[in-house]
Amino acid sequence: MPAPERIPPRSLTARDLLAKGELTVRGRVREASNAVLYCSVSHEGEQAQCVYKPVAGERPLWDFPDGTLAQREVAAYELSEATGWGLVPPTVLRDGPYGEGMVQLWIEADPSASLLALVEDEEPGDGWKAVGFAEVGEGRTALLVHADDVRLRRLAVLDAVINNGDRKGGHLLPTQDGHLYAIDHGVTFNVDDKLRTLLWGWAGDPLPPEATSALAGLTAALGEGEWLSTRLAELLTGAEVEALRSRVGVLLGTGRHPVPSGDWPAIPWPPV
Repeated sequence: MPAPERIPPRSLTARDLLAKGELTVRGRVREASNAVLYCSVSHEGEQAQCVYKPVAGERPLWDFPDGTLAQREVAAYELSEATGWGLVPPTVLRDGPYGEGMVQLWIEADPSASLLALVEDEEPGDGWKAVGFAEVGEGRTALLVHADDVRLRRLAVLDAVINNGDRKGGHLLPTQDGHLYAIDHGVTFNVDDKLRTLLWGWAGDPLPPEATSALAGLTAALGEGEWLSTRLAELLTGAEVEALRSRVGVLLGTGRHPVPSGDWPAIPWPPV
């Protein structure tokens, strides 16, 4: 695929461009489990590259209602924006060449950035957090680690809030300007505990002050009749919004990063 042009545009927000622009399909991301189309979007002289995931191309899942993954992707973006961390690329729900779907700004990741690693040691080195041991073949194991990075720690909090059931390494997109984006949020906001992630390095640790501040802001924004509550009610069920409020309350109440429940596989497979 060609390298994407740098956006946001000057006269339009990236969100407006995605919502109003003309979508042209350029290719398909073959390795994805659902239909993921690489597109260009243009409007009023501005252009960008984006991903379009039509609802019609979603693979049914036993534990999520059919045809709801696109809405969950948009809900994750709205929640991310409410924290002020900007961890999810601009994302909208709109009609496209193959019907309604999620459209998200394409992010070009920095291939030199290193956030995950497998090491031979028993303990992580300086600047790294341990996730757990993984089999690497021929009866050998290695320690899976992730960077002790404030951006990843924010994402670990966001994933706990949205109940992300599939945080893999390939979903992390660090950019050359130092920002971190995260993608693929279709299996989120379930009412049951589904948290499955590679970012367990802070499990049980006290939340940093910026996280508790963000959670307090979410509590206010999720109040009955408040803007975030109203917006999410357009994308999720009432039970899912209530479960979201409960997760935020639990995180604030404990003041700590969650730990694996033991009732659900804690780490996604494959991890990338």
